[in-house]
Amino acid sequence: MSSIHPPPSPPIFYSFESPNELSEKLAAFIVKAQKDAVDKKGRFTVALSGGSLPKQLNKLIDNPAVKWDKWQVFFADERCVPLDHEDSNYNLCRKELFSKVPIPQANIHSIDISFLDDLEELTDAYEKALINEFAQKDAARFPVFDLVLLGIGPDGHTCSLFPEHPLLTEEDRWVAYIEDSPKPPPRRITLTFPVLNHALRIAFVAAGEGKADILSTIIDNPEAGLPASRVRPSHPGQVYWYVDNAASAKVKYERSEFKL
Repeated sequence: MSSIHPPPSPPIFYSFESPNELSEKLAAFIVKAQKDAVDKKGRFTVALSGGSLPKQLNKLIDNPAVKWDKWQVFFADERCVPLDHEDSNYNLCRKELFSKVPIPQANIHSIDISFLDDLEELTDAYEKALINEFAQKDAARFPVFDLVLLGIGPDGHTCSLFPEHPLLTEEDRWVAYIEDSPKPPPRRITLTFPVLNHALRIAFVAAGEGKADILSTIIDNPEAGLPASRVRPSHPGQVYWYVDNAASAKVKYERSEFKL
């Protein structure tokens, strides 16, 4: 029997009439992923990013199917600022989501702000939090998230993985830091491609005509090598795109009919 893994599955691309429909279908997808994970192992491991994404999770609020006590939430990337700072992804997620739902505070894994002056220590501490959640339980070389929710930047970046940056070639670390982000603030930590590409599910979320040009490049021209195009989870992982028709207007790639 061959030990060669199958190649990554092609992306599944969903495009919806409106941002509201997108949020509804995304919530249904998240609830299904949660159920699969909780049924299998009693917990649901999620990584979130910032930007417009937290607001697009609004259909999870007051949703009786969400078992918040089973969620373990990490951040796909974080800005190295205090947790109450306007640039903090934790703070953004708190304002848009966590403050409105009954998730235990202990289940939200933020950066250790006591290490803000030492990015190496900060990164190590966050990696240890991941090891604590994943390594004893799943004993894998890299953590296997049930779901990673990502956005895309106008340059094709995702997390804090920017075009042509040396971090794109990181192969060993789970978490890495960046001090020269082309987008402020410059100091950040981020999950690396090996972690993203070991996830069971990655869902990119994008809405609005402002995403149309870059989305077309990411999807239709992956050989350009933009960071978001490099997120291709290894088998049995799957990448999904949840976008609205305004964002997908220039995309030639085949749309899938939405199904859970």
